[in-house]
Amino acid sequence: MTPLEPLIAGVGDWHGTSVLLDPHAGLKEECASTARVVPLLGGRFVRLDYSWSYKGAPQEGSILIGFETKPEVVTAHWIDGWHMSEKVMACRGARPTDGTFSVLGSYEAPPGPDWGWRIDLAPGDGTLRLAMYNRWPDGTQEDLAVEAIYTRG
Repeated sequence: MTPLEPLIAGVGDWHGTSVLLDPHAGLKEECASTARVVPLLGGRFVRLDYSWSYKGAPQEGSILIGFETKPEVVTAHWIDGWHMSEKVMACRGARPTDGTFSVLGSYEAPPGPDWGWRIDLAPGDGTLRLAMYNRWPDGTQEDLAVEAIYTRG
């Protein structure tokens, strides 16, 4: 069994709720969200496409997840029209041990230092959880930024 098989088992359409902890207003914004899990290249990669909204405006994102067998590293490339705009965030993480795919990346925050970003993707029994965290530049803490909980359908 490859490490991606728990994600591949979730192939298809999902629906649920996404909560954004709005960094501009300091408020939680909840909305309906959909996701689609698609295997690629014979299961060597899995893509998660998702949609959500911010203040009524439609948003979308995608995460391409892979696994490098030699260093046993999970890789992910994340795009999101609201969070990332025109950029792609490359992320890496350890082989999942508890079923949660967890990868780390970073983004520029001029004029200050880069901030870290952690993405967790946890397939469960009929559920799929996507969570994203801001990681402080000094590494002392991280704050939940987005959490989406999906069920099949």
